[in-house]
Amino acid sequence: MPEKSPSALGLALTFLRSKRGWSKKRLAGALGMGDRSLLSRYERGHQLNRERLEALIAPLGYPPEAVEVLLLADRLISAEPRETAALPAGLSPEERGRIGEAAMVAGWTAAEWVYEELIRRTVAEQAEAARREAEELWARLKAAGREDRRALIAVFPEFRSPALAVRVCAASLRAAAHDAREARALAELALAIGERVPEAEGLRSRTLGYCWAHAGNARRVGNDLDGADEAFARAWELWGAGGEAGSGEAGSGLLPEWKVLSLEASLRRAERRFPEALEALDRARTACGDDRTAAAQILLKKEQVFEVLGDTEGALAALAEAAPLVETSEDLRLRFSLRFKTANNLYHLERYTESAALLPGVRALAVQDANELDLLRVLWLEARVAAGQGRMDEAIAGLEQVRRKFADLGLPYDAALAGLDLAVLWLKAGRTPEVRRLAVEMEAVFRARKVHREALAALALFCDAAQRETATVELARRVIGELERARRSAPLEERPR
Repeated sequence: MPEKSPSALGLALTFLRSKRGWSKKRLAGALGMGDRSLLSRYERGHQLNRERLEALIAPLGYPPEAVEVLLLADRLISAEPRETAALPAGLSPEERGRIGEAAMVAGWTAAEWVYEELIRRTVAEQAEAARREAEELWARLKAAGREDRRALIAVFPEFRSPALAVRVCAASLRAAAHDAREARALAELALAIGERVPEAEGLRSRTLGYCWAHAGNARRVGNDLDGADEAFARAWELWGAGGEAGSGEAGSGLLPEWKVLSLEASLRRAERRFPEALEALDRARTACGDDRTAAAQILLKKEQVFEVLGDTEGALAALAEAAPLVETSEDLRLRFSLRFKTANNLYHLERYTESAALLPGVRALAVQDANELDLLRVLWLEARVAAGQGRMDEAIAGLEQVRRKFADLGLPYDAALAGLDLAVLWLKAGRTPEVRRLAVEMEAVFRARKVHREALAALALFCDAAQRETATVELARRVIGELERARRSAPLEERPR
């Protein structure tokens, strides 16, 4: 005669005890049972009900829902017969088994999705709350003097959070656009915070790795490429040391790996290690997951690498991939950047009609964002496109205005490039006296600024030819290319702001 199977409740008790690694003796002791044989009878299902089972598993630390999950699994596996009056032959055991299996798979799939989604939402909410608190703390730090900031971090525990370190890193990143020294000072402040993070060692390591990446970025914009390389080596060493602890729920919402990879790509581009830059951006694209804004930023940075490589088709492909991510964004800067870069690359491919069609929308975004420099760059592109379409008077007027404004703003590379665009048009028209006068003005502007020796030499070559009235369109275009390359590798203070 077959032995009677344990009940579902008894099996649930056995599973949960075994899962915790507890012996019957240990659980019986925790429950205050003098006789562990009673626990054995319960596991076989004798006199065991749901209420008693929940009391028995209390020392194991499981919630009541754990029992419900196991009971559901038992029902689906057992596939107990049910009334099927609508079917004359009923359901065979095989059919019941298949139905139970399908129901079990569907149930687990739904449960896993809900579980992961609830974790994602909870992590996002916790990260957002940490960011809000960090914003308030940063306002207090920012208002203090540099020495006082360090004192606040040393004395008050609230200033030692990963979220605050991340917020100071963001401030360093913004400062990098116009002040390399300030960017470096802020990155070092972030490191000071990261070193005092009291959380688990893994999270501290990841926080420090994130801060070192921003320190590397600050060194890059300060033209210290060797120092930047050392900083990124340290960043990845700490990032790896963080292990699973640093990449878990506590850190994933605040310390995105894609940001570290994206910053490293900027360094590799500055070092002209372009394959490594593109590889880092591809890894960043994978790491950012469903973050559409991050993906758009990464693809726009990828376009910059292709631009430096002179691969206009590759640049346009990156922009086309970014377009559906950017156009649904409310970020005006991203939308302006996408459309301006697209129009600019079309211009360089001499697809003037397509470029011209985009320019009104590009101008509207620049106006909406009230950015004077963006508007000036739009005017420059409009003038270039007008020249490409044969509207010479409009192009000349626009380029003259752009050149003067760039010079007034202290942007010598752009002033010289706009001047060379103008020189090309005047050379085509045979207006050599204007070219000679323009060359004198451009050389004066360039010599008044501290710029790359290579850039100055390239412009001097053209100016000398213009003075002797031997300058040609081909020479002007060659010098434009050399100036473009010099501008991309110029120190921060020489670049467009």
